[in-house]
Amino acid sequence: MIRVAGATKSYRVGEESVAVLHGVDLHVKVGEMAALTGSSGIGKSTLMNILGCLDRPDAGRYFLAGEDVSGLSQDELAVIRNRRIGFVFQTFNLLPRMSALENVGLPLLYAGEADPHARAAEALHTVGLAERMHHEPNQLSGGQRQRVAIARAIITNPAIILADEPTGNLDSKTSLEVMDLFLELNRQGRTIVIVTHEPDIAAYCQRQIRMKDGRIAEMAWSA
Repeated sequence: MIRVAGATKSYRVGEESVAVLHGVDLHVKVGEMAALTGSSGIGKSTLMNILGCLDRPDAGRYFLAGEDVSGLSQDELAVIRNRRIGFVFQTFNLLPRMSALENVGLPLLYAGEADPHARAAEALHTVGLAERMHHEPNQLSGGQRQRVAIARAIITNPAIILADEPTGNLDSKTSLEVMDLFLELNRQGRTIVIVTHEPDIAAYCQRQIRMKDGRIAEMAWSA
């Protein structure tokens, strides 16, 4: 499903170039649930942005479902992001003046669907929030807001879900509930990659991929 070969990435900081990724090689199989771990500032989110077609490597190649997407245009990458990848973020990224139903339906609106409410309601039902669909984010708990974000991520039925520290703003009990939801989505056949620095969250995944200094340092498989 996902294959990265020799990916490098640097950023300009003032007059200096700061290297973040140093020849990363990574393969994630169809239907796998993998955790990308390591301390802050070692390239996890940069690699995740490349996997999500939000950024390109400076060198190396990225294959998504066998297609080399490294050289696609911004418009072509936007189509891939909208149709084939679902995103979940630590800060939820919900629009405050929109209901849960309206937030979940946004990807379909961006894709040109005039009335996304029926599919948005179905996605909210999937994550156990059917009774809260007309509430705005400030009327929801942190766990409920993350469920709304997950519903938004799955509404286009993407094959891949990328989650960047999805439990970072949640208490322990709510974090485990959210991870159980990811497990269920994975059992349905979705490929899931989760960035986390929490070992108990990484342990939910079939494989833990630890990064260090912009490289893949080691991999471990759950028993």
